[in-house]
Amino acid sequence: MARPSVADARREQIIEATLRTIAEHGISSTTLDRIADTAGMSRGHVRHFVGNRDRLLLDTARAFYSADGDSPAIIPSSVETLEEALDYLFGDEFAASSEENAVVLGLVELSRSSPEIAEVLTAAYSSARARIAEWIQLAKSEADPTLRESAADTVLAAAIGNVFMGDFNQDAARTARTRISIDALLATL
Repeated sequence: MARPSVADARREQIIEATLRTIAEHGISSTTLDRIADTAGMSRGHVRHFVGNRDRLLLDTARAFYSADGDSPAIIPSSVETLEEALDYLFGDEFAASSEENAVVLGLVELSRSSPEIAEVLTAAYSSARARIAEWIQLAKSEADPTLRESAADTVLAAAIGNVFMGDFNQDAARTARTRISIDALLATL
């Protein structure tokens, strides 16, 4: 039986170190030297296993948004219904102010100057929007298609806005209020 590649293990280690570095220092201070320090290896080893910083950041974005090993996404593949999606998007894990938020903010900032990273983010968030739209269609098949599509955009925007507001506004009731608003919107369809 073949042994796992050391290169694959090192790449994973470096990507994890990159995520921690972005979370701790922001995207502009995420240098190969800092990543190497966090990974516990030399800068030369980092470059050997992952190439330059731009390539590493692109690989990191792909890994971050493809946690299930599938296409880029923000909603786990285990979520299968509208109610499950709402519970996830307005639940403690997604809505919590966390290191993941810092990574997302860093990648959003980077997407402004990196078309490849912008493509990864676009794919992840478009996938979420499309899945939400499908679930709304299943739950509210009698509703106007244009309103269903608009509701899918609103659900996603509300969830993302709620998360980012949590980074600077620690109002514990905000997520519950946002969920109530989304439930009220969906009830009108």
